Amino acid sequence: MNPTHAELLSQVLARYDHSPNPRLAEISRAAIRHLHAFVDEVRLQHDEWFAGVEFLTATGKICDDVRQEFILLSDTLGVSTLVEFITHDGVEGGTENTVLGPFHVPGSPERANGDSMLENDDAGDRVVIRGCVRNLHGEPLSGVKIDAWQNASTGFYACQQPGVQHTNNLRGVYRTDADGNFAIRTIRPVPYPIPDDGPAGKLLKDNGRNWWRPGHTHLWFTLEGHKQLITHLFDSESDYLTNDAVFGVRESLIRTFTKDASGELATTFDVVLEDA
Repeated sequence: MNPTHAELLSQVLARYDHSPNPRLAEISRAAIRHLHAFVDEVRLQHDEWFAGVEFLTATGKICDDVRQEFILLSDTLGVSTLVEFITHDGVEGGTENTVLGPFHVPGSPERANGDSMLENDDAGDRVVIRGCVRNLHGEPLSGVKIDAWQNASTGFYACQQPGVQHTNNLRGVYRTDADGNFAIRTIRPVPYPIPDDGPAGKLLKDNGRNWWRPGHTHLWFTLEGHKQLITHLFDSESDYLTNDAVFGVRESLIRTFTKDASGELATTFDVVLEDA
C-alpha cells in the first residue's frame, strides 16, 4: 500500500537529517515541502510533470556565457525582486535597489566623468545623467565605482549583438570625484522586449503577459565600507512603467529628462549608500 502524501514527505525530509551543511539542509527541506505542496495543490499529472522537466531542460540549454535564461525566468516570476527585498531591506534615506537583470557583463571599460558610453552610431537622443553619491549623513563619497550599462535604441544590449554592436557599446565604469559627483553621457533609455525566443518568453506569452521593460539605465555602485547598490534610473516618459515584465520599477527611481543650461537633455540621479 502506498504511503500517504504526508508520510512520503516525512520520509523524504528525514533523508536530510544528517546533512553536514545546516543551511543547505534548511533550504533543501523548505524547497521539498513547497514542491510537494505545489504538486498536491494543482493535482499535477504525469504529462504536466514531464512538460515541466522539458521546460527546465530547454531553459538550461539556451544558457551560455552571455545569456542566462534562468535569471530571466527568475526575473519574470518576481523571484529576483523578492530576493532583492530580502537581502537589501534598506534603511530610511538610502537609495532603493532593484534587479541586476541578465545582461550585465563584467569588465566594462573605465571612463572619465562626463565621457560617453556610446561606441556605435545610434539614433537615440543624447542625454547626461548627473548626480552626487553621499552616505546617510549627507557626506559626499569620492572614488565610488559606478558600473553602468544599457540597451541601444534598437532595443538590444551589446552582448546580444556581437559583431553588430561594439563589445563595449553603452557600457562603462565611472568613478565619483572628490566631491562625490559623477556624470554619464549616454542615450535616452528606450523600452525593449526581454528575450522572447526562449522558455521564459514563451511562458509569458502563453499566459498573456507583457514581455517588455520600460526604458532604463543600469547603475551598480560599490565602495569599500558601504553596501553595494544595484539599481536603475527609469525615464518618466517611458511606456511599461506600470507593467514592467520583471517587476523592477520603483517610484523613487523614476526621473525626467529636461534641457539644461547648455541645451543638453539631462537629469539628476543623486544616490545615498548605506554603511556596510
